[in-house]
Amino acid sequence: MKTLMSGNEAIARGAYECGVRFGAGYPGTPSTEILENFAKYDGVYAEWSPNEKVALEVGIGAALAGARALVTMKHVGVNVAADPLFTVSYTGTNGALVIVSADDPSLHSSQNEQDNRHYARFAKIPMLEPADSGEAKAYIKLAFDLSERFDTPVFLRSTTRVSHSKSIVETEEPTPAEDRTKIATNAAKYVMVPAMARLRRIEVEKRMAALRSFAEIFPENRMELNSRDVGVITAGMPYNYAKTVFPDFSYLKLGMVYPLPADLIREFASKVKKLYVIEELDPFLEEQIRALGIPVIGKEVFPYTNEFDPGVIEVAITGKRPVTVTLPDVAIPPRPPNLCPGCPHRGLFQVLGKLKAFVTGDIGCYTLSFMKPLEGLHSCICMGASIGMAHGMSKALKDKGAGKIVAVLGDSTFLHSGITPLLDMAYNQGEAVVVIADNRTTAMTGMQEHPATGYTLQGLKTKEVDLEALARTLGIDSVRVIDPYDLRNTREVMKEELARKGSSLVISRRACVLFKRHATEVRKPLKIDTGKCIGCKTCLSIGCPSVAWQRFEDMAVDRIVRNVKKQTGHSIIDADTCTGCTVCQQICKVGAIMEVE
Repeated sequence: MKTLMSGNEAIARGAYECGVRFGAGYPGTPSTEILENFAKYDGVYAEWSPNEKVALEVGIGAALAGARALVTMKHVGVNVAADPLFTVSYTGTNGALVIVSADDPSLHSSQNEQDNRHYARFAKIPMLEPADSGEAKAYIKLAFDLSERFDTPVFLRSTTRVSHSKSIVETEEPTPAEDRTKIATNAAKYVMVPAMARLRRIEVEKRMAALRSFAEIFPENRMELNSRDVGVITAGMPYNYAKTVFPDFSYLKLGMVYPLPADLIREFASKVKKLYVIEELDPFLEEQIRALGIPVIGKEVFPYTNEFDPGVIEVAITGKRPVTVTLPDVAIPPRPPNLCPGCPHRGLFQVLGKLKAFVTGDIGCYTLSFMKPLEGLHSCICMGASIGMAHGMSKALKDKGAGKIVAVLGDSTFLHSGITPLLDMAYNQGEAVVVIADNRTTAMTGMQEHPATGYTLQGLKTKEVDLEALARTLGIDSVRVIDPYDLRNTREVMKEELARKGSSLVISRRACVLFKRHATEVRKPLKIDTGKCIGCKTCLSIGCPSVAWQRFEDMAVDRIVRNVKKQTGHSIIDADTCTGCTVCQQICKVGAIMEVE
């Protein structure tokens, strides 16, 4: 049956069709929907692990037991999983293990723009790269076959455009899952002490030699010969872009981007007069092809950064701007990303922004608080880094940093990679306040579960981590819980903890307003009493999308009432989007904000 699927949906479907019944991962755009869709199929086990390293280790264990195991993560997640990754390349898999790395060219939802094809080369693991949803479904099946055939983990690399765009997929009946699981010991293969690892290192090179030979006959590495004047070597989504603007060129489309088919590349190069390598991000293919002694045109004309589109490729090759339809010149106001109306993080960062402390931030919705008008966050590196950075700053600054350092991270981020640095801070007697912005879910990537929500990916009720008890167990003596909607209490607690000697933890707890399981009391929306508003714009300082400014000169009224001499307008609140959180009401100096009757 033909159906329209995103690349992520197609990967999940392909895995299910080829008998995969085990999946693990950590949510992260653009990979999240793979495991969410896989988890819906009958008879599968799927879990959100606390982080990508754990997810891969869980997948290795399942593969070691003979299963076909799927592990999913975004590109920066592979950094977290790198420790077990490089050694499972030595041990092999017994069953089958496929790791999906969803890369994010143009940094649509990421802190960097790394090219994870390098991981395949570095870890000596084959990598496949589909160009659309149909190939995504087909390639995940090929990846599991490769894993079993060559006793190796296999990468499947997607990019945001493949993961999230939709195309036609031909679905098939799933292969009945064959239970080949068993406990089988083989210390020489799976216990990587130096003596055994040295022997396995040799096996890795033998496997790579076999994979290079296989790459030459791999059917998804294919030549499309048209005009012999220009040839293109490419893979993934750039293939679609290039074919769109240059359908008459000849193409060598690579389905396996590591290892490369050297002989096939030489053959293709011999058939064309001019050869381009078109690839997003790093010159990964280009450098290897140049190393074969083949002259190509690559990054001297194509950009190193951001994802491509047909126009980028056309301009790079022709040097001319593509003919485009001229759009009317319409002034559109800027729309920066913003915290949602009623977001519990807003109250927290309204307070933090006024404390004159350095706030080491982390990965989550709350990262948006670095922008005006809140300006309550001053760094963002990677998952869990906020606590370690705050600890390092406190040690470097010594007395100069007393009462001036705060680390903020979300509940899911804390469980992902914040536990260890909090332990380090307690153990090494750091001087900083850690704030867990606990909104009861992994909100930024779409409300996924984690070990403190009390539910699994597949909706089963389970253990719920007690964050307060965990922090005390780690050695944090002062643990406080606040409601970020209560600005006065939030301010008092933060000041008290910043004045306290040693490390402390504040849990800012209120569920995400979009998370229906934890729906709090329904609050009435708020409105502005224009008879009291003095136009001071204090309520605008929280950056709530529901609060706006209306100028007197834009009002179609005959008589304007100014409450103060220089008042130029007044605030307004959109009752349809206001959640009644009262943060704006609490900071209004003249009591001009009240509930809608």
